[in-house]
Amino acid sequence: MPQYSYEGRKAGGQITRGTLDASDPNAAAKSLMAKNIIPLNIVAGGDVRALEQPDQISIFTPKVSLADLVMFCRQMYSLANAGVPIMRSVRGLANTITCKRLKSALMNIQESLERGRTLSSAMNEHPTIFNQLFISLIHVGENTGQIDASFAQLARYLEREQETRKQIKAATRYPTFVLIAITAAMVIMNVMVIPIFADMFKKFGSELPLMTRILLSSSDFFIYQWPYLVAGSLLLIGGIYQYLNTDSGAYRWDKLKLNLPILGSIFQRSLMSRFAASFAMMLSAGVPLNSALSLVADAVNNRYMSQKILEMRTNIERGENLSRVSASSGLFPPLVMQMITVGEETGRIDELLIEVGNYYEREVEYDLQKLTARIEPILISVVAGMVLVLALGIFTPMWDMMGAIKG
Repeated sequence: MPQYSYEGRKAGGQITRGTLDASDPNAAAKSLMAKNIIPLNIVAGGDVRALEQPDQISIFTPKVSLADLVMFCRQMYSLANAGVPIMRSVRGLANTITCKRLKSALMNIQESLERGRTLSSAMNEHPTIFNQLFISLIHVGENTGQIDASFAQLARYLEREQETRKQIKAATRYPTFVLIAITAAMVIMNVMVIPIFADMFKKFGSELPLMTRILLSSSDFFIYQWPYLVAGSLLLIGGIYQYLNTDSGAYRWDKLKLNLPILGSIFQRSLMSRFAASFAMMLSAGVPLNSALSLVADAVNNRYMSQKILEMRTNIERGENLSRVSASSGLFPPLVMQMITVGEETGRIDELLIEVGNYYEREVEYDLQKLTARIEPILISVVAGMVLVLALGIFTPMWDMMGAIKG
């Protein structure tokens, strides 16, 4: 009969480890339960030391991705829908999941559940993995007895978010590659190409055109002053990064993004889609209106819009209705306002907001497909400008010298 190593908790709360013979892990768990030991981990083999070597988490350990959370929500939905107890579901996923950070979090959640805490409160101890929107929906599911529906809603929401991110990456891949190529070409020209022509021009000793002098000065700066260039670039990037991490910097940048040419409309529609989807999800789950707005303010991931939504919540708490505070916020286009007004009159705000979210999701998908076509003329203009500057700076003095030699 196979031998299994186990880790369990006695009735008094003490952790115990050992080995036992059983036909399979389920039989081993039943045997431990018969001895008043709650099984925490069961592995094949008789080496107890394997239980004492948990996965080590470091700064190099990959973060929990959206794909990991989607898979976790799907599995929890299937287990909860099949009637498997939450504690047993979490324990099973903690033993089988591959993501180290999520595995470690589930083990801690399992211990919290064994101490009598709820799933939402246990998840609240891991804010870097489960955000407030996630935790609130789980809390609602616990209170209504529909935790399987909560996991299903979260899986759909996270899948939509994952698909949007994939589309953004696909749309920006070509422009990013072109910008990298342009930057590399500028460095190569200034370091390797222009100095060759500079030596040739010095031998002739003639007066050089303005554009040529600018190119030669730029090349000298790249070659001889590159430490200052690198230091200045690092200081600039570091300063911008620090500023964007401040409340005022993040607020101004998030507001600026909505007004950017070409990209601004995509950001706006993406935020409308995220707002509508998350708000509808919270309302359909039975979350109170003011609490739902607070959670949606975190879900949109935009400081400017978050502040506007929190102002809406404050006005609702003063007694105003949703359509009025939405109109006064200045955030929403006529389509969304019409849906909110009609939904408030008919009591179907969540259903109509789902339609709004689907509409803006399709609009964002269309805009992302056309993004490359919109940016391409700008990139071509930049390349053409570089070629023009290079031609004026290098070939003009060569033509002048050839004319002087013929003369």
